[in-house]
Amino acid sequence: MDLKTLESWLWEAACAIRGPVDAPKYKDYILPLVFLKRLSDVFDDELARLQAEFGELAQTLVQGDPTLVRFYIPPHARWGYLRALPKGGLGERLTDAVRAVAQANPALSGVVDVVDFNATAAGQRIVPDDYLKALIEALSKERLGLADVEPDLLGRAYEYLLRKFSEDVGQSAGEFYTPRMVGVLMARLLRPEPGQEVYDPACGSAGLLIKAHLDLLERYGVQENGHRRLPAHLKPLRLYGQEFQATTYALGMMNAFLHDMTADIRLGDTMANPRHLEGSGLKRFDLIVANPMWNQAIPAALYEGDPFARFGFGIPPASSADWGWVQHMLASLKDDGRMAVVLDTGAVSRGSGASGSNKERDIRRRFVEADLVEAVVLLPENLFFNTTAPGVILVVNRAKRHPGEILLVNASRLFVKGRPKNEMTEEHVGQVARLYHEWRAEEGLSAVIGLEEAARHDHNLSPSRYVSQNGAEEALPLEEAVVRLREAEEERQAADAELDGVLRALGLGGLRA
Repeated sequence: MDLKTLESWLWEAACAIRGPVDAPKYKDYILPLVFLKRLSDVFDDELARLQAEFGELAQTLVQGDPTLVRFYIPPHARWGYLRALPKGGLGERLTDAVRAVAQANPALSGVVDVVDFNATAAGQRIVPDDYLKALIEALSKERLGLADVEPDLLGRAYEYLLRKFSEDVGQSAGEFYTPRMVGVLMARLLRPEPGQEVYDPACGSAGLLIKAHLDLLERYGVQENGHRRLPAHLKPLRLYGQEFQATTYALGMMNAFLHDMTADIRLGDTMANPRHLEGSGLKRFDLIVANPMWNQAIPAALYEGDPFARFGFGIPPASSADWGWVQHMLASLKDDGRMAVVLDTGAVSRGSGASGSNKERDIRRRFVEADLVEAVVLLPENLFFNTTAPGVILVVNRAKRHPGEILLVNASRLFVKGRPKNEMTEEHVGQVARLYHEWRAEEGLSAVIGLEEAARHDHNLSPSRYVSQNGAEEALPLEEAVVRLREAEEERQAADAELDGVLRALGLGGLRA
């Protein structure tokens, strides 16, 4: 199958259960079944290869030594068996099947078995057996074996499904999907090299890690039978991630498996409990890519009691953890490491120009003074599925190529109008990446500033401040206004508490006396 045929077929299969299931949920049912079908078809191919060599002994050999195949699929979980099942009790049998696959293959535990196909809500089945039967039939029209579809093609089709699901679910899509070309741009900025370790502490469906691998393939891969592969003498990237949501963690692991990549993804809350450790400290990586939740509310107690000393540049406000995430990533970088992280636009400007102290501005100032900020790219608006705000890519480099300088790129107009979301094209991404790698100021698009100029602007690093586009003023997104209001309220409460303490010390009974 070519990519278009594969995408069309998978989307038609997805539509088989769109009726009874809410949009945010139906991806949870089809994606594990697509994954199971790939596992089953590959197992059948590998078993056929062994049967050609050992005849009827092959079944016994595989049962005795499951390492003879990539993943052992028990008889009652194989696709041919499942397809032949009657409608009655199908949800229960499917759930038993995926659990059996996970039990036989510990690496797939928590990946293939995350959905109960027999689940109910308000006393009714979420996906009735009739719909499950239709979905199995739709998926049975094509094979996903080794000779039928290459891993890179299947992986791209899986990413297509993720994008299509994102269009349907809107706000909640931000939990698992970063727009494709944003991920491509981040990979192009970092240019991973063979053998490097790449980490995403909020990895969602692992798209940013996979884009890094695909960028490596694009630059170092060789053509074999119409597909790009890394030459044997070059080491692939080593991919690491952590994800808080169990179902999203499963999507990420499936994504990596279907791309034929090995990824060490851990389940858990990265800020409260980072899982990638070395000894008593954080594991450190060559490259980091991430799109963490913007303006996440995290209480100050988490930062103050941190056992890994991650937040030495300052405690972020409770209203926005953006610079908390950046500090976690910095602590996870090797001495010559680089990172590209997507943040809310306000993360690079909030607090600048205000009188007195401001937590985010003060942290940002310390990053600039330590000469860690290498570049900021302002993205177009309405790219992301959970907001219309544009967002920025912040590039941090522990070993900057141009010390004392920061590149600011205003890419806000580099997009094509789309439905439901705008999109950056290959040409747009290439344009931004070239400006970064050539370290070039271009009228109306980019500027290179020194640390002194950043200080003169009170460490406001918004590209629109330095790169004018026909005098257009930057509008304040609603989400940003809400964050600023929360921050102001937080500062007011802190000032009230301080004044209350002073009044009590003077014997005046405090503010409420």
